[in-house]
Amino acid sequence: MDSNDQELQVHGVSPEERRAVETLYRAFSENDPDLLDEAVAADWQDIPLAPHQQPGRDGMKPLIREFAGAFQDLRITVHEIIGASGRAAVRAVITGRHTGQWFGIAPTGRAFRIPIHEFHHIAEGKVTRTWHLEDWFGWLSQVGAWPVRPAGYDGEAAR
Repeated sequence: MDSNDQELQVHGVSPEERRAVETLYRAFSENDPDLLDEAVAADWQDIPLAPHQQPGRDGMKPLIREFAGAFQDLRITVHEIIGASGRAAVRAVITGRHTGQWFGIAPTGRAFRIPIHEFHHIAEGKVTRTWHLEDWFGWLSQVGAWPVRPAGYDGEAAR
């Protein structure tokens, strides 16, 4: 089976916890920041914050809109949720096409695929804290922004 087509595996989380986690990712995939109201607590801690991101649920909403502006065909596919009461670990992948500025990189039109790994605390049906790790370095490489080349670089080795 192709890893792109594997079914979601869920272990050790309640239906309510699963719904909160999946709704968080749907907010990005569906470009619907208001889904965060269902998924995360108002004072949700997203760790680490993006460079210009404000704290809390409302601090993430503008970032979701920026995401949608930068990436066409954006999709977050959750492959696995593993948890225990009040905790969930997620293995997922973000796919899309770079069609708007992101990280100061002009649109390249290139498709990308980056893995993400996140750990969530959940209470009363809402995510309260998230620690996340996305492979943005891999993204830079996939869209042709790495390695950085000086202006006028023509591919010749420095002499």
